[in-house]
Amino acid sequence: MNKLGTRVTGGRIGMVLASTALLLAISGAPVFAASNSGNGNGNGNVGVGNGNNNGSNNTGTLNGNGNGNGNFGAFNGNSNGNNNSGAGNGNGNGNGNAGVANGNTNGNNNSGLANGNGNGNGNRGGFSGNWNGNSNAGTANGNGNGNGNIGFRSGNFNGNFNTGSMNGNVNGNGKPDANGNIGAFNGGTGNIGAFNGNGNSSNTSGNGNVGAFNGNNNGGMFNGNGNLGAFNGNNNGNGNSP
Repeated sequence: MNKLGTRVTGGRIGMVLASTALLLAISGAPVFAASNSGNGNGNGNVGVGNGNNNGSNNTGTLNGNGNGNGNFGAFNGNSNGNNNSGAGNGNGNGNGNAGVANGNTNGNNNSGLANGNGNGNGNRGGFSGNWNGNSNAGTANGNGNGNGNIGFRSGNFNGNFNTGSMNGNVNGNGKPDANGNIGAFNGGTGNIGAFNGNGNSSNTSGNGNVGAFNGNNNGGMFNGNGNLGAFNGNNNGNGNSP
């Protein structure tokens, strides 16, 4: 069991299936023939009633991906990343939770760009990380809420019903883990949400991101840092010769 309380087996399966598929998608590989929305949801869960009803009824591009993965227990990671329109909304919600009724109903009904990402991840206990990052319109609203809480009834009802830009982000989160991250399946340091900061060649890359699927697979140094939203700062600085 890791520090966030997620069973290692289920968590690793969820991370491998969701992150591999999504990172291939953003790199341009022809993985998904039908759509680049609604992929990598509901994988690697262990228990009862986890990872259901995620990533559905989205329109636009890169919406509703990587939700409801790697949860352990009962009724975790459900009803995330649905009914979004625009681009980069409702991704990386409800992952890596352990216990009962965590990480549900996040990242839904958003429109615009980069709203409702990286909510309700990595909670341990019960009834935490729910109802975050919903019904936002505009740009970069409702990201990185309700992650990494331990106990009961923490990190709920944050980052909803915002309009404009950069509102309702980074609320209701617990303490960082040993690597300085909050949420689930993050590498690097200082990342909040899910699937950020992985696969970088230098520890100067993939840090300080908020949301989901930011700052991954970078070569070189000082790439993929300080992004907000989803699918930013990936695949930079690779393939260079001395």
